[in-house]
Amino acid sequence: MTIDRTLAIAHRIIIQMLHDRRSLALIIVAPLVVMALVGLTFADQRDVLNRVAPALITTFTLFFTFVLTGVSFLRERSQGTLERLTTTTVSRGDILAGYLLGFLLFALLQLVAILFFTIVVLQVTYQGAIWEAFVILLLLTVVSVNLGIFVSTFARNEFQVVQFIPLVFAPQLFLAGILVPLNQMPRYLEIIAHGLPLTYAVEALQDLMIRGNSLGDELVQLGVLAAFAVGFFVLASLTVKRT
Repeated sequence: MTIDRTLAIAHRIIIQMLHDRRSLALIIVAPLVVMALVGLTFADQRDVLNRVAPALITTFTLFFTFVLTGVSFLRERSQGTLERLTTTTVSRGDILAGYLLGFLLFALLQLVAILFFTIVVLQVTYQGAIWEAFVILLLLTVVSVNLGIFVSTFARNEFQVVQFIPLVFAPQLFLAGILVPLNQMPRYLEIIAHGLPLTYAVEALQDLMIRGNSLGDELVQLGVLAAFAVGFFVLASLTVKRT
């Protein structure tokens, strides 16, 4: 990979997204609307909101980033942009890294909006340092961007990307310890849960915000999330075929 080519691709993605004002508005507005509904739902149950906030933050971060990346990358393919890039001397690593950096910027905007709204507007009580929570969510965002790129390569239109959402998120929603603690699940489901990135993100953020742990206490979870990020990047690069 070369830095210049990677940055050039990322720059084009950023400029293109900035010109799409409707999508840019939805990137910020959609997460805020969802988090506002969460706040209204638990308005009279502050203890419950404080307890479920880490799980909600991680879930919505993964969900909105996946949708943003999956649809945007599919649009690149449908418009022929990706195909033109693969006919040049630009490597697959340059292409994927460029798209990762470009989409990551807007995914981070969503992440900041979700985290800011949860902490400042909903006034969720938390332990630990907020920057440490941001590091965990940043790593989860990278995982989600790479996952979105990888999954979108199997879709031919935006409707098919939407169809992948329940396949990708239903197992994680039910098995990541959000609804039922992992130690209360049947053993075979617990094993499956440990193969899902959201499980580690939820556990790490709960440890940080509820139990007051630090990042040093979550090295295993962070390492697993980093492995997922690299793994999905490699899988995505293998699906981008040169022509």
